[in-house]
Amino acid sequence: MTAPALFGVERSAKGARWIGRAADDRLALALSQRHALPELVARVLAARGVGLDDAPAFLNPTLRALLPDPSVLRDMDRAAERIARAVTGAEGIAVFGDYDVDGATSTALLVRYLRALGVEPQIHIPDRIAEGYGPNAQALEKLRAGGARLVVTVDCGTTAFDALEGAAASGLDIVVLDHHTAEPRLPKVAAVVNPNRLDQDPGLGQLAACGVTFLALVALNRTLRKAGVFANRAEPDLMALLDLVALGTICDVVPLTGLNRALVGQGLKVMAQRRNTGLAALADVARVTETVDAYHAGYILGPRINAGGRIGRADLGARLLATEDRAEAARIAALLDEHNVDRKTVEAEVMAAATAQVEVTESGPVILVAGEGWHPGVVGIVAGRLRERYGRPSCVVGIEGGIGKASGRSVPGVDLGAAVIAARQAGLLLSGGGHRMAAGFTVRQERITELRAFLAEHIDGQVDEPMVPLVELDGTLVVEAATVELTETLCRLGPFGAGNPEPRFALPRVRVVAASVVGSGHVACTLVGPDGGRLRAIAFRCADQPVGQALLRRDALLHVAGTLRLDRWNGNTRVQLFVEDVAPLWAENA
Repeated sequence: MTAPALFGVERSAKGARWIGRAADDRLALALSQRHALPELVARVLAARGVGLDDAPAFLNPTLRALLPDPSVLRDMDRAAERIARAVTGAEGIAVFGDYDVDGATSTALLVRYLRALGVEPQIHIPDRIAEGYGPNAQALEKLRAGGARLVVTVDCGTTAFDALEGAAASGLDIVVLDHHTAEPRLPKVAAVVNPNRLDQDPGLGQLAACGVTFLALVALNRTLRKAGVFANRAEPDLMALLDLVALGTICDVVPLTGLNRALVGQGLKVMAQRRNTGLAALADVARVTETVDAYHAGYILGPRINAGGRIGRADLGARLLATEDRAEAARIAALLDEHNVDRKTVEAEVMAAATAQVEVTESGPVILVAGEGWHPGVVGIVAGRLRERYGRPSCVVGIEGGIGKASGRSVPGVDLGAAVIAARQAGLLLSGGGHRMAAGFTVRQERITELRAFLAEHIDGQVDEPMVPLVELDGTLVVEAATVELTETLCRLGPFGAGNPEPRFALPRVRVVAASVVGSGHVACTLVGPDGGRLRAIAFRCADQPVGQALLRRDALLHVAGTLRLDRWNGNTRVQLFVEDVAPLWAENA
């Protein structure tokens, strides 16, 4: 049954319907009383399904309580034993990663661990344009020729049957550490560790590849310890690597629940110490001076690491995160920062063209747009932007020479990875795969129309009613209630991300004053409540969109939805609202 619209908002400036998150009132009251929480905060917990006895672990997740025995993952013991044998036998080892943040962090995790043991592995990150996603025969042969006898693929490999089995036949041993959606068939290699294998017991399927890689390091460390490797030397500090796990987990937009929550929570503490030379250099060029949190990881550091794989050299992110050389870190960080500026320019051009195409042609359950010359390095970002704007799964295809390389982003309740795999199995794609919330594929230009229809039918079968963008709200606030104390208490519910969204509130009937465009199309303003309370607010990248235009309207009266953030500057702490949507009340402005 569809929930009633909050404040009667059926179509906001974003075209969304506003609804309140369902929460058990009795549970919220019990959480408030037992754990001494403000009622509003307790209601947020209840809406996320946190039980009365689960609240302490949710508020303070620990690896001691949540980290499983890595051996619960199929092939994990085989993987650990094979890598350990390569370490103790001085065999050549190579790491083959993906070009996104999850791939870069997974690669850096394994490289840093091996270097702590005195092993210098080869690194290969495929070029997005020249090689595409995942292992390929030419790259694997190059690694073998360079001395590798074992290749560990991270964040890729689960469906790379031909490349991996061909490499195995040539004498390479392959260990796959991945998390992408699997098929009934698996590559015939030394080990395939993937919590989303179809024969794997459930429970860890939400891990990013960096989480899987961290568990593999725990298993490898245990195996080496049993072999006596650490009898006369210190063990590598696994806890010091958790900053990379946090970064990759946040940026891969996997649910921040259960084990992921503990990995990110502890990892952010490590990140705050700036122990990773590359991350510290990247924070410096990005001018991050405050304590790094999930927002900085996901929206400031992550995009810069991704920029290498999107616009520049694919391996820059992994090399930055793996290096201990401060000069090298500073050089790579500066280069990634420059690539990120270039990426924004290219992204804006593709986004404008894609949006125009959507407005003219797209009305079904899935958006699929394509364009000649659209840079494949930004199609994933643009797909995410379209998903945010239209509330539907979105795929963006960049075409070059009759071949389209695409990336897609999904919405909760729609398994896009399964749809793409089904399309590949139906012969519509040259390659493709992914997971519930993201996918990538390669398609011939002449098959795009057929693919669009196939995806629409497949996705339509996953949903019970037409998809309407929803803005889910955790409650309503008057302006005066948006205090530093409340915001600090809400911060205890973090880290926020997929699966644990940042608490979002509606501020009803506020008037906008002193609105102006700042930065790259952001709108800054002050909100004034009915009783005269004032709250600073900002809406990002929206000056030319309905939300921004509504805020810029002189003396506008609106319902406003957004999240509360602490703004620390020159020793002062203030609350700021990050505006996500508005519902204009023009009739009451007159």
